[in-house]
Amino acid sequence: MMQTAASNSASLPVAQQAASVRTPGPIRHYGRYLYLAINIAILVFLLAPIAIVVVFALNPTPFIQFPPVGVSLRWFEKFFASRDFMHALGFSLEVAVLTTLSATLLGASAALALARGNLPGTRLIVATMLSPLMLPAILTGLALFQTYVLLDVGRPTWGLVAGHTLVTLPYVVRTTLAVLHNFDMRLEEAAQNLGASPVRTFFEVTLPLIKPGVLAGAIFAFIVSFDQFPVSLFLVSPGNETLPVTLFNYLKFDLDGTIGAASVVSIVLAFVVVIGLDRTVGLRSYVKL
Repeated sequence: MMQTAASNSASLPVAQQAASVRTPGPIRHYGRYLYLAINIAILVFLLAPIAIVVVFALNPTPFIQFPPVGVSLRWFEKFFASRDFMHALGFSLEVAVLTTLSATLLGASAALALARGNLPGTRLIVATMLSPLMLPAILTGLALFQTYVLLDVGRPTWGLVAGHTLVTLPYVVRTTLAVLHNFDMRLEEAAQNLGASPVRTFFEVTLPLIKPGVLAGAIFAFIVSFDQFPVSLFLVSPGNETLPVTLFNYLKFDLDGTIGAASVVSIVLAFVVVIGLDRTVGLRSYVKL
């Protein structure tokens, strides 16, 4: 009897301890639901404007109406039938491609120099190259416009590309520096010890390893350049206007679903660029989704 009572008294704290361990289970369960709810709310908040734009583009009425009265492609037909919109779309694509090439080349080269060159004042140089992200783009566009006026060069296409390159260069520099931060220098040393020249080492070892950061920066550069409005507003010339500037001028006189159709085309184009790079280069091999 005494041994049984002693064993019961000894097992009581263990039971209490087990109960105390099991009690946080429901709390952890509710915390998981709360975490999922917060993430879903953030996604809804981010995607709601896109959904509204799509509804506006497909709505047959020339204004936003909820619930929609039907589905129509009339605004897409008007957009693709417009000579001004098509010229602006083609010009925006041309500028975005040229900007992506220049920003990627300059940004990747600058990131390599900053990471490998042991340059004095590296932090100051990095802060200077990233400064366009902190400055309002409209001030950057105004400053470039005044510079071109002082130089008496007008508003050429290369000036617009240079302005877009200035505001997109920080994206390439930052993403490439992030990859170079964890770069293993022993891989390059091993290639050189095996007889590879510096050029071959760069193209066969260094470039494939930093390619994720360079491609991510290139994607950002293309999307930012294609949708860039403040800088383009000051640097475009009459007859050679980008799509955002053309949409801005269109809004001065009319507001219908054509604006929504143009916005949907821009969104789809951004997805096409990302998917195209994924199919050709294979972004999923570098990023675990």
